[in-house]
This record gives sequence, C-alpha cells and structure tokens, in this order.
Amino acid sequence: MSPAENDDEFTGIHCRLDELLAARGMTLTELSGLVGVSIVNLSVLKNDRARAIRYSTLRAICDALGCEVGELLVLSPR
Repeated sequence: MSPAENDDEFTGIHCRLDELLAARGMTLTELSGLVGVSIVNLSVLKNDRARAIRYSTLRAICDALGCEVGELLVLSPR
C-alpha cells in the first residue's frame, strides 16, 4: 500500500497556521475572508487533519500571511 492510500499513517507534516496567525495578530476568520476558504477547511488544515491542499489555496494562504510554504508546512519528528 502506498503512503497516500493509508490515511491512518502519520504524515510527518505539521501546519504552523496557528503560530503564523498569532505572530501576525490575525484570526482564522480574517484569514478566511482574505483567502476565500471556509473557516472549517482552514481549521482542518490548522489541526493537521488535512489530507490534501490545492496549490492555489496554499499560495493564497502564504500571500495573506506574507510567508513561504516552508514556514507554513514543516516536517515533524517521526
């Protein structure tokens, strides 16, 4: 089975959305309005429960937060 087929497996990728929002004094609601993604979907990403993310969404989030992809998504220790 490939890693993408096993949803229960730890991906080793952590989303730092909470930390970046706090550093910028921004709420999830404000980010949602800026990027056009629902609060629910941003919450799934923020809580490391997302299974996938569109490049366009990733770009919009990074543009709104003024960050690079590598600042938003980081590898977690295994």
